[in-house]
Amino acid sequence: MNGIFQTLFYQPILNLLVFLYNIFGDLGIAIIALTIVIKLILLPLSKKSIKYQKATQDLQPKLSELKEKYKGDQQQLSAAMMALYKENKINPFSSCLPLLIQFPFLIAIFRVFRDGFAQNHLDLLYSFVANPGTINTMSFGVLELSARSIILAVLAGVAQFVQAKMLLTKKPEIKTNESRDEDMASIMNKQMTYIMPIITVVIGISFPAGLTFYWLLTTLFTIIQQKIILRDKSEKIVKVIK
Repeated sequence: MNGIFQTLFYQPILNLLVFLYNIFGDLGIAIIALTIVIKLILLPLSKKSIKYQKATQDLQPKLSELKEKYKGDQQQLSAAMMALYKENKINPFSSCLPLLIQFPFLIAIFRVFRDGFAQNHLDLLYSFVANPGTINTMSFGVLELSARSIILAVLAGVAQFVQAKMLLTKKPEIKTNESRDEDMASIMNKQMTYIMPIITVVIGISFPAGLTFYWLLTTLFTIIQQKIILRDKSEKIVKVIK
């Protein structure tokens, strides 16, 4: 399994990062370029994930109504929820797929920063990628990417919060006691909006700044994607209303 992971993820990312480093001469700029390349590769899946996440959030009021309607009848509730998802062409598990696919990339990048720049690992470079001998991990003249960075970890956490907050659907004004019974998924989404940034900061402090920098950039690019996709969706809705 380790050999497959090395061949499919670790070695290609190591080679791409060194290739970009040879071009730009700065590891930080190389990481920015690497992030853009990976985001472009995952773009189709990311677009679907963002749309599904937003659509699922928008359905929360209807899901709450179903929960109240079929209170005490879990079988009927499950059937009604699946029918609602099907009617709106939503697969509730689709938003998780890009995250699962991204984990191998994240692990590979972590391993690259942990030991990939050692000479014995640079021997894994493809024949067409020049071996720079040593890689300077000082980026932009001020940021040491092989050490930990609290600042980058906090910035990554803030970016994670902004990304999650963008997808939350504003709840209508509560007028009845029944409407106070929020759907469990909605409550969990709100909790994760605050929990995930904290986890991001804790993990970011523990890892090399290069990995935290990559995670920060990935989140920032995802925020930009969300803004574009959600704006296009809103414009389509306005056109339909008109």
